[in-house]
Amino acid sequence: MSATSGAAQSMPAVDERGLTAGQVADRVAHGQVNVQSTKTTRTVGQIIAANVFTLFNGIILAAMIVVLLTGRWKDAVFGFVIIVNTLIGVVTELKSKRTLDKLSILVKSRNLVRRDGHDEEVDAEDIVEGDVLWIRAGEQVPADCEVLESWGLELDESMLTGESATVKKKPGDKALSGATAVSGLALARVVAVGERSYAARLTAQAKVFTRTKSDLQDGINTILKFMTFLVVPLCVLLVLSQMNRVGGWNAAIATGQWRDAVVSAVAGVVGMIPEGLVLLTSLNFAIAAMRLARHNTLVQELEAVETLARVDCLNLDKTGTITDGGIELTGVRLLPDSTATPAPAAHEVLEALRDVCDEPTPNITGAAVLAGLSDAAYELTDADGRQLQAFAVRGETAGAAHDGRARVISRVPFSSSRKWSSADVRGTGSDGAAARWYMGAPEVILRALDGEYPEVRAAIDAQARTGSRVLLLACVAADDASGTPERGAANARQDTAHSPASTSAEATIDPRAIPVALVVCVESVRPDAAKTLTWFREQGVRCRVISGDNPLTVAAIADRVHLCADRAPRAIDARELPEDIDELAAVLEDIDVVGRVLPNQKKAIVQALHKRGHTVAMTGDGVNDALALKEADLGIAMGNAASATKAVAQVVLVDSKFSHLPDVVARGRQVMANMERVASLFLAKTAYSALISLGVVLTGIPFPYLPRHITYVGALTIGIPAFILALAPNTRRYMPGFLRRVLRFAVPCGTGIALSVLAVAWILPRALHLDTAVATDLTQLRHICVLVLFALSIVVLARVAQPLRSWRGVLVAVFALAGVAGAVIPLVSNFFDVALPHGRFVIPALVALAAGLLLLAMCVAAGKRLPDAMSTMCARSRHVTRNK
Repeated sequence: MSATSGAAQSMPAVDERGLTAGQVADRVAHGQVNVQSTKTTRTVGQIIAANVFTLFNGIILAAMIVVLLTGRWKDAVFGFVIIVNTLIGVVTELKSKRTLDKLSILVKSRNLVRRDGHDEEVDAEDIVEGDVLWIRAGEQVPADCEVLESWGLELDESMLTGESATVKKKPGDKALSGATAVSGLALARVVAVGERSYAARLTAQAKVFTRTKSDLQDGINTILKFMTFLVVPLCVLLVLSQMNRVGGWNAAIATGQWRDAVVSAVAGVVGMIPEGLVLLTSLNFAIAAMRLARHNTLVQELEAVETLARVDCLNLDKTGTITDGGIELTGVRLLPDSTATPAPAAHEVLEALRDVCDEPTPNITGAAVLAGLSDAAYELTDADGRQLQAFAVRGETAGAAHDGRARVISRVPFSSSRKWSSADVRGTGSDGAAARWYMGAPEVILRALDGEYPEVRAAIDAQARTGSRVLLLACVAADDASGTPERGAANARQDTAHSPASTSAEATIDPRAIPVALVVCVESVRPDAAKTLTWFREQGVRCRVISGDNPLTVAAIADRVHLCADRAPRAIDARELPEDIDELAAVLEDIDVVGRVLPNQKKAIVQALHKRGHTVAMTGDGVNDALALKEADLGIAMGNAASATKAVAQVVLVDSKFSHLPDVVARGRQVMANMERVASLFLAKTAYSALISLGVVLTGIPFPYLPRHITYVGALTIGIPAFILALAPNTRRYMPGFLRRVLRFAVPCGTGIALSVLAVAWILPRALHLDTAVATDLTQLRHICVLVLFALSIVVLARVAQPLRSWRGVLVAVFALAGVAGAVIPLVSNFFDVALPHGRFVIPALVALAAGLLLLAMCVAAGKRLPDAMSTMCARSRHVTRNK
């Protein structure tokens, strides 16, 4: 791979040459590459296996083979429907996999290694053992390393140890895979890669596939477990009852009537299996992920689509979410001198500001300050706001050339946990006196100083209320900062392009420092932020802005985008938040903006919201957001986020557009709301099939329909309509209790249909003097039973498809007409053995139909009044699942 010149120019000059191309090739040949088995999507083989080798596919296949052995191939058509559905599922998931794999390339992390004396970027899996690796701020360490040289590197090892405090690294220290560089820079040698690395397992869990809890999957699994215990014994009992009806095993085998008995038993089994429900669930998740991918949204877990539907609380990181991440330096305001020490000259302030910001890998604010100073595109004002002369810091500054690298003796790089940085800088005066300059969050720096500085605080608050990002520049004489001549000479020899000086061991603020200037920046707000927040507010999702910036600044920006509609956002400084989670949860109920938040506090905020029963989504783009994203029910990372942040997120907005979030949430709601609809259809069929089978076993009557009948009715009233309904628009917010609601709908409907069909099978032969042992009489009875079954199933479909004053009503009407048309079209009628009653059977059929409608209405009404026994069963199921 060719060297990345831009990256190479920003790195310090070092003597280490790294591996040669031949050494890299040799290590690749010996498998010493940084490849792990965990993938963000399933393999082709796994997708095929998951869709083909299922319990119910096995039962269906066995039933189809049994029916084929009887020679009744028309009654085995249900097996071919399953094959087609499985193929649809495989093809859809494979298409989704290809889309997601292509999209994941866009967010794949790349690392800078040194080979043959040059710096080049490679994918994490292309790193080999022995590589010399640059560890840069914002990156996740891709493999176990030993630090060779360090320029203030601090690692967040919370994903490995659970400890949120950052750890400084010096030469000889280990940097484990999975840790995140929060500040500084280091050169390290890779000592273990791939599965051989110490933290490979933990890293894999953090990077991709932590299984999301799925209410939908839990509910379906509960149903499948119940059906597993029900289908097999009921199938055996059905075969026995049908054999006894035709005179026992010997008579059945002798007369060949065993074929009728087996086919009848299979009819009951096929109806009980909600085979399409499992298929539609995985199909819906895959299609949702694929549709989101077309809008540059990568779903790293399919189950995360469901979580989208349940979100009722959204924590937004200001930078990169509400704002587009762009920052401009708009002013440097000199503060009044409050001590006897003479204030530094204006040009010294600007030069020192550049020195502090000019880190090896400056954060976005530091980079904006450097850009602003270079272009002189800012205002330099005095304490009273009067504009002073603007000094360019590159080239001539008050008649003196600026040589920042020779001036900086040591520095403490910026850290999100400290919220400040510092640099010891040689003076430009004749005495060459050194000074230590601090830049960072005003509240943090002022808290460490001896004085109170009320005027400074008032000036900071005034700027913050305008929505500006305000930083404080403070200075103190560095008594011991000049260092030895050898140290200064070594620093002077550093690469002038971008080499850091040595890092001070002490990461503390000298209380003797005095405030010198305010550095004022502005952030550009995303043009779609206000519209997006309005959508969430209308959908009942509570949005909060959680930021590390000044709460006044964040509140001003939140007000600009109408976070709380016409009300001003209520803000709080995170330092005032209680540490107790319960107390924190109570405080957050009345808070819209939290500022000056530390990474571990973001995590605590998510935990507190969980305490109140909220389903929390968290957006972020910085490494300081990684802990909170992992803790949230749904972590959403921006495409330009740090690799560690994208690694722990379930959803990545590849193009970093906040406006995609409504579509993301809406897609999740569509899946869940529609799956609840179609699950009600499938389980109603399961309920009436099980009850009809039980009634047949207990009374010894012929089974009231054939397998081909249930295939015909099921396709027109459940299978095809369910597929259409599952993909329809639906923005209803999902509420927990999927299984309870589905069963409360399906069981009464299934009971009403079962009682109606059984009543026809029990009463009609006696009323019309039919002999079910005669094939023609049994056929007429089955035609009426199928008519009642189809008509009542259409009614259930109409209930599920409500409201009917739309295309949904047309959908129901089309399938009702299709069912009637099939009964009069000879080809369809002969194949599925369906026909409309005629002659003396018309009136009994109409009476049976009317009675069936009445029974169904009574069962539905009774179901609404019965105690909610299902709630107890579902609660126990969830308790068992959690304990497991």
